[in-house]
Amino acid sequence: MTDEHIEKTKSAIESAGNIPADKKAELLGLLSKLKPAIAKVSQTHREDAQSIARLVEASAQETIRAQKKPEPAKGHLHELKQFVRNFEASHPDLVAFVTEYTGFLSALGI
Repeated sequence: MTDEHIEKTKSAIESAGNIPADKKAELLGLLSKLKPAIAKVSQTHREDAQSIARLVEASAQETIRAQKKPEPAKGHLHELKQFVRNFEASHPDLVAFVTEYTGFLSALGI
């Protein structure tokens, strides 16, 4: 399920017309870091890994919308940050990804 969310997110970003090519490439690069981090978490916390993937997908969807709605996007990013705090000690790579990802989306204006 998490791979499905990640691939769906990547596909949506690739087809988005409102994100510059360089930012699109950077965002896709960030998402490629998510797969191994999610895989590690899903070995012991499958439902949590699915929730994280869904939050990443939802925040990305808000980012690529032609008419952005910043409040839902900010809510998804906040929830994502809070959710991964539980994994700070056991999965620092996941926390690092989320920190980088949320920072990138914030720089895009989310």
